[in-house]
Amino acid sequence: MELLQSLVGGLPAWIQIGLINVAKIVVILVPLMLAVAYLTFAERKIIGYMQVRIGPNRVGPRGWLQPIADALKLLLKEVIIPTNSNRFLFLLAPVLSITPALAAWAVMPFSDSMVLADIDASLLYILALTSMGVYGVIIAGWASNSKYAFLGAMRSAAQIVAYEIAMGFALVGVLMAAGSLNLREIVLAQSGGLHQWYLWPLFPLFLVYFISGVAETNRAPFDVAEGESEIVAGFHVEYSGMTFAIFFLAEYANMILIAALTAVMFLGGWHAPIDTGFTVVPPMLWFVGKIAFVLFFFLWLRATFPRYRYDQIMRLGWKVFIPVTLVWIGVIGFFTFFTPVGHWFH
Repeated sequence: MELLQSLVGGLPAWIQIGLINVAKIVVILVPLMLAVAYLTFAERKIIGYMQVRIGPNRVGPRGWLQPIADALKLLLKEVIIPTNSNRFLFLLAPVLSITPALAAWAVMPFSDSMVLADIDASLLYILALTSMGVYGVIIAGWASNSKYAFLGAMRSAAQIVAYEIAMGFALVGVLMAAGSLNLREIVLAQSGGLHQWYLWPLFPLFLVYFISGVAETNRAPFDVAEGESEIVAGFHVEYSGMTFAIFFLAEYANMILIAALTAVMFLGGWHAPIDTGFTVVPPMLWFVGKIAFVLFFFLWLRATFPRYRYDQIMRLGWKVFIPVTLVWIGVIGFFTFFTPVGHWFH
């Protein structure tokens, strides 16, 4: 970044700021898109090992170029737009699905000093953006002019809304404990070692947030929106080529985002598990390691559980998770009333 500042030193201040911010965005998005591509490879290999299969092993050394081959295949496929569909909305829906998953990284703190936009209400920004993803699903189903796609969109939207409420309440518990809406401040409040992480005092909210995140991203065992045996792939059944690929990328980008938020809210963000003795490991590596750890559980759940019935999914969201989060918010409120905010469990 210092090299970039020296290169643009002679330009007007507003151009310098713009170029530096664009460079920061590229530095975040390029590794993120590579992570999205190789998460698909990791999923196929990990689930393959769990089910005593080999997984991808033909394209490149040990199959490492498989995501590149998949991307090229989808790029070369024809994008077919159904007759009588709403062309503009049909093409807009995939963009609405992936944009929030990428834009949310603007406020993600990678370390104490590495964050693109350190805004005070970053948690509110995350909640507002992630709520937009449901519009991509609904618009995709409606604009396709297909009853199967519309049915899948309605099922998926109802599921996303149910679990989004539980996720929101879980995050309310975190901001009450930290006394801040700023993601960086939330991580700093967990400094001091493993025993200071919000995972322990907010364990019920941690479970609700993670499981709701699995449901929010339409991942197994909550993937009824894509239940091929029931509704022929759900809301994106009419999509092909790169329009389908963008929905696919959005799902995996959302998985990485949920894992990153789980690490920030409950697992101490960039902090090491032990306060001393791990200074040789850069803080960002701890953060990335925690994201990978959470993502492993996403894949493990897919390899382990069968798909739930739709009524079971909705019952879990409305009748279990939302009451649990409300009760725990009451517990946090009780303790914070009698002790200083952010210190009730220290």
